[in-house]
Order: sequence, then structure tokens, then C-alpha cells
Amino acid sequence: MHTPQWLGTEGEAIAARYLVAHGYRIVERNYRFHRNEIDIIALDDEALCFIEVKTRASLAKGHPAESVTLRKQKEIARAAAGYLASIGNPWVTCRFDVIAVLALSLDEHSIRKYELEHFKAAFMAGDEGGA
Repeated sequence: MHTPQWLGTEGEAIAARYLVAHGYRIVERNYRFHRNEIDIIALDDEALCFIEVKTRASLAKGHPAESVTLRKQKEIARAAAGYLASIGNPWVTCRFDVIAVLALSLDEHSIRKYELEHFKAAFMAGDEGGA
């Protein structure tokens, strides 16, 4: 049986490889600010991207991206603000992305086959999720 932590770690590695293959430069992985975490921070040209990676082994509980709730978005935004304060440049162009990895085939050591979807600008800091 695969634990969510194992799947998450594997999904993040898949997402990082995908980003590098698409010209992103990984700046940080698993950045922690207090109790909040950002899975991947990467540069896409001039945009600093804060990327949440969600991995699931099936759609039984919905699409992986659906688990990036408003609460999770706020946590990511808080961590992003902490990161920006730490680099001393709060005026850099930023974007919040979500990468969803659906594992189609697993073995004991890895995700052998998967589908990956990259949602650029999936949400905005302070986004209240509609009217």
C-alpha cells in the first residue's frame, strides 16, 4: 500500500522534472514558513512561481487539483509572503500554480505511469474564490 506521503514525494519529483524540462529554474523545494509549506518555488522567465503539487492514485476522491482549497491557497500565500520578505524583493512578479499528478500505474518504488496537468495562475493571493 502506498502512503499519501510517498505519493506526494514522488509526485513532487515528477513535477520538478516536468518544470525543468519546460524551462523553469527550480529555486526552492519544500520551502517552510512557520507551519505553511510551498512544494516548489521556480522561475518561469521573470515570474516567480509558487507551485502546489497534488498527487492522487485515483479519482475516487476527486481530481487532485480540487484539493487546493481556499484555506490551502491562503496558507500558500502566507508562505509566499514570508519567502518574498526573506529575499528582500516584494515587488517581483509572482504567480500561483497548481500541478496535478494522477498516478495511473504504481509499483513498490515509483509511479510508473501518470497524467500531469499544470494549471498556471490557478489562483491569486487574496482571492476569495468568487462572488
